[in-house]
Amino acid sequence: MIDILYFASLRERVGLRRERVETKAATVAALIDELVALDEAHALAFEDRRAIRAAVDQELAEPDTPLTGAREVAFFPPMTGG
Repeated sequence: MIDILYFASLRERVGLRRERVETKAATVAALIDELVALDEAHALAFEDRRAIRAAVDQELAEPDTPLTGAREVAFFPPMTGG
């Protein structure tokens, strides 16, 4: 089991702040594939995967980052500044 956290527009699209999922995904990208397959809300949230940022156990992660031993993955849109 792994905890998934959603922030900002991703949270709004998925409709959840957090969920716990059973996954066999080996990488962040594979986890996104599994989430997209869950339902239309998840598919909509991850429609522009290049714009999504991830953190694995509070460390910034790339799509090929392994999930071995991970307890938490957070997804968030790119930050805008001002």
